[in-house]
Amino acid sequence: MRGFLQPAKKNSPSEAQVAFGELPRGRRVKLAKAAQTTLVKADQWARGEAVDAALAEALERVHGAHAKKKK
Repeated sequence: MRGFLQPAKKNSPSEAQVAFGELPRGRRVKLAKAAQTTLVKADQWARGEAVDAALAEALERVHGAHAKKKK
């Protein structure tokens, strides 16, 4: 049992990340382009994986603007 002495590491995405992950693929592509990144990096951010701080900030800003527009 390799690594049984350490607790499992789990990603804990924020509400914005979860909401981004629930969007349809086409909308995620458009938001990723607006944040000047790829869909792969945006999906990694949505899962709570490690990405650059600047990229995370851009995706949060773009998603926040989309969420405000939608309401």
